[in-house]
Amino acid sequence: MRTLDELTRPNILRLKPYSSARDEYKGKQASVFLDANENPYNHPYNRYPDPLQTELKARLAEVKGVSPECIFLGNGSDEAIDLVYRAFCEPRVDNVVAIEPTYGMYEVCADMNGVDYRKVRLDDAYDFRADDMLRAADGRTKAMFLCSPNNPTGNSLRREEIETLLCRFDGLVIVDEAYIDFSSRPSLLGELAAYPRLIVLQTFSKAWGCAGIRLGMAFAAPDIIRIFNKIKYPYNVNLLTQREALDMLRRSAADVEQWVSILLAERGRVMDAFRALPCCREVFPTDANFFLARMTDADGIYAALVSQGIIVRNRSHVALCDGCLRVTIGTPEENDALLDALRKMD
Repeated sequence: MRTLDELTRPNILRLKPYSSARDEYKGKQASVFLDANENPYNHPYNRYPDPLQTELKARLAEVKGVSPECIFLGNGSDEAIDLVYRAFCEPRVDNVVAIEPTYGMYEVCADMNGVDYRKVRLDDAYDFRADDMLRAADGRTKAMFLCSPNNPTGNSLRREEIETLLCRFDGLVIVDEAYIDFSSRPSLLGELAAYPRLIVLQTFSKAWGCAGIRLGMAFAAPDIIRIFNKIKYPYNVNLLTQREALDMLRRSAADVEQWVSILLAERGRVMDAFRALPCCREVFPTDANFFLARMTDADGIYAALVSQGIIVRNRSHVALCDGCLRVTIGTPEENDALLDALRKMD
């Protein structure tokens, strides 16, 4: 197994991180702040937010059952994805391996950072084999990306294959669990201690209903989190986002559970209705708050829905998704509007 120092870019190891005024102050409770060139008026928005989100991480640690030192918070999960490249992948030298099809930002971040992005095609059941990922790797492969449940296919990847990869690959394995709250399968959060190079991504955008506050979570060993904190922008999570996330975490867990329960029931109802549509050829299994459906004319149906103000995602030009639409589960009323429009097309 390569050490973390061997995986980390040399310039990042040497980097002296920027030290903000709030980083430097670690003392007794203060009431007069004259250190950060802030305007003293318009409290509380005149003050910079906590750069390490201490209060929020403490509460989140209780909810997720992990140590605060194992949590990184960013501007959406995309920030953590980008930090993997910036911290560990030498441009035009290193590479990463990822499944295909999957969430598009893994490849976008690779392109932005000048890192070779190697795709391993899923099988006909939209699953992967660890051996295929390992064959695509070489001595310059720093990380592997898996999304489970996967986007856009919706299915969870086989746990035994993920664990095989974690045991046999000596780099970082990033498992994106953005949709884990809609799955009956357990999260990998409980395995962080067993796999020191595992990074688990989660988000407030899906089950928590907070896409607008842009808060992503990365869970990993403390030494990985320290590297992320070393190179992130000083105040990457703003005050409003931190406050709204804390408010959400203070709410009864039953609220989120109720949303998830409703969405899962609606998912089953809408998928059954799709199977009965003449314009639908196949509905694929899903563990997410969306499903993939192969249609008779995906492009035409998509355009017809758009003309009626109903927006789904046309994935018909994505690998292995020929003729497919991706449908997010909405409210019962929104779902009925979609189904009514499709029935009128037949």
